[in-house]
Amino acid sequence: MTKNRLCPICKKPRADEFAPFCSPRCKDRDLARWFNDGYSVPGRPASPDEIVRED
Repeated sequence: MTKNRLCPICKKPRADEFAPFCSPRCKDRDLARWFNDGYSVPGRPASPDEIVRED
């Protein structure tokens, strides 16, 4: 176990196997937040002209 480091999701001690998380559940919860726009990068909104789509 990684000493003095806590899981960023539930604040339990981290497990080396799932670092930086404590379990696969917390690891999956973090991934779900990324997929569902739970996290964002600060900056100005992009205009539609700046978004490139390859169809």
